[in-house]
Amino acid sequence: MGKILWLASYPKSGNTWLRAFIHNLMRPAATGKGGAVDINQMNELTTGDSLVQWFKHLDTRPPLQWTRQDVAKMRRGAQLAMVASTPRTVIAKTHNALMELHGHPTINMDLTAGTIYVVRNPLDLVISLADHYGVDIDKAIEVMSDPNNGGLADGNIVFEIHSSWSMHVKSWTQNPHPGLHVVRYEDMLAKPLHTFGGITRFLGLKPPREVLEKAIEQSSFKNLRAQEEAKGFHEKSAKGSKFFRVGKSGQWRDVLTPAQIEQVVSKHQEQMARFGYYPLETTRAN
Repeated sequence: MGKILWLASYPKSGNTWLRAFIHNLMRPAATGKGGAVDINQMNELTTGDSLVQWFKHLDTRPPLQWTRQDVAKMRRGAQLAMVASTPRTVIAKTHNALMELHGHPTINMDLTAGTIYVVRNPLDLVISLADHYGVDIDKAIEVMSDPNNGGLADGNIVFEIHSSWSMHVKSWTQNPHPGLHVVRYEDMLAKPLHTFGGITRFLGLKPPREVLEKAIEQSSFKNLRAQEEAKGFHEKSAKGSKFFRVGKSGQWRDVLTPAQIEQVVSKHQEQMARFGYYPLETTRAN
């Protein structure tokens, strides 16, 4: 029985981009296919820890009847089902904070092989989060600072506990160890060969440079957005305009008001400073 490699992040931080890269890197080697992976078929190599399919054998009631306490109690059984589904390492995305909820861990470390954690500047993240939730930026700032914030169940996914951005980031990254690889969304944009190369080495892969470059290009924001525009993306929020919306860093300089910037910084300064987001660089975005 294998274990789980977590692809972890706060929502709208680049998790789907990371998954697309891993698929484009690994799938051609496994199948011989050279085209970009269909964004709506990214369950071929990865899964998600909140998918109902991993829980339904534990409770026969309709999933929307499960309470948060029920889901918390079932998480270990769900993760055991994930690792039992294949002899290989399971690659699974999670937006859950690394914490205990109702007396049960969200992530079972004895079932964990390692983690790739993606962090994004909360000043930019809050703009994407507002669109994703279908709320204004002030409300998104409030949500992102709520220690009880979580994703709602919809019959296909179970309740998730995201907590606040700061708590989420701290929970996953406060104890560096060899099984944890942290990347910044901004470096995925600005230094793709270096950043995705580091991810590839963490995965224990040594592809030729041209294979790495092709996987980076196939999973570029431009190509992911083109796929969504052509055929939609089933993971898009019903309230959001697009899943792959802008794909830039530094939007906050042109979008957020000084009061909104101060709100975000006042609540998240400690974790922002850890990752180079504070002190603020106020040059306007390109």
